[in-house]
Amino acid sequence: MEKQKVTAFAPATVANVSCGFDILGFAVEDLGDKVSVSLSDIPGIRVTHIEGDKGKLPYEIEKNTCSVAIRAMTEALNFEGGLEIELYKGLPLGSGMGSSAASAVAALMAANTLLGNPFEKKDLLPFAIESERIACGAGHADNVAPALLGGFVLIREYHPLDVIPLHVPRGLYCTLVHPHLVLNTSDSRSVLRRSVSLQDATTQSGNIAGLVAGLFQEDMALISRSLNDVIAEPSRSVLIPGYDEVKEGIKPAGALGCGISGSGPTIFILSPSEEIAWEVSRLAQQVFDTMQLPIDLYVSAINTRGAYILEEEI
Repeated sequence: MEKQKVTAFAPATVANVSCGFDILGFAVEDLGDKVSVSLSDIPGIRVTHIEGDKGKLPYEIEKNTCSVAIRAMTEALNFEGGLEIELYKGLPLGSGMGSSAASAVAALMAANTLLGNPFEKKDLLPFAIESERIACGAGHADNVAPALLGGFVLIREYHPLDVIPLHVPRGLYCTLVHPHLVLNTSDSRSVLRRSVSLQDATTQSGNIAGLVAGLFQEDMALISRSLNDVIAEPSRSVLIPGYDEVKEGIKPAGALGCGISGSGPTIFILSPSEEIAWEVSRLAQQVFDTMQLPIDLYVSAINTRGAYILEEEI
C-alpha cells in the first residue's frame, strides 16, 4: 500500500571542527529536528505546521529550508503532485548546531521515503546544500553532510561535490556549550578576513591533515594538537562571551580541545572519554555562572547513524 505520511529525524551537527572551515563536520546524538511529509491531493509543496520555533520561521516555500530542499528534489524527479510539510524544531535557531541543516535533511529523508526512495541517501546531499543557500547565503555542506550521513565527514571539493566519510575513534565524546545568545551565520561570516597569509594557510593545512590522520589512527594526542584554527576562530571568538575562559579552563581536565561550533555561539569540546566530557561540561558551567549567562549543556558520543526514518503511515 502507498505511504501517506512519513516522519524523519536529523541530528544536530558541529561544522568546521576548528581548522576545517567549511570542509569538516560531525553529527551528535539525540539533539535534532523532526519533519513529517504527507501526500496531498492539491499539487505543489506547502509548509502547513511549524512547532518549537517561537514563530520565527517562514511558511513561504521559497524561504523555508525544508520546502527549498524538497522542491529541489521534486524538480529533479519531475514530480508534480502535492506534498505537505510539518516541522518540529528540537534545535534552537542561530545556535551554531546546524539547525537549518537538520530541518532540511529530515525533510528530504521523509519526502524521499514517501515517494518510494528514488534516491540513495547520499544522493540527497545536493538538494540539502541548496537549502543552505537560503539559510545563510552559502551552499556549504559541513552541516548537511554529517546530518545526513552521520559521523565525521570531509568535503574535499564542492565542484564537483566530493564527500568523504572519516573514521570515528572509539571513546570520542563531544560536549556542546550553548550560551543563550543568537549569532546569525551571516554576521559571523562578515567578520572573517577575505585573505590569509601563506604562513596561516600552511599552518591550517597541517592541522586539517593532522586531525584527519588522528581520527583514522585513533591518536587522541594528534587530534588534540590539530584542533587549532588560525583563520576563523581569532575573528569569531570575540563574538562569544566566555569563549577564551572555557578554552583555557578545560585543559586541566584532559579535554582534547575545543572550538566554535559552526558560526557559533555554541562551543564544542572533544574529549577522549564520557567521564572527561561530563567534567569539562561542569567546568564550562562554572565559567558562565560567573558571567551570569544562561547556557544549555549537552554531552554526546559521535552519531554515526545520521538522519533516519521515525514513522511511516499508510
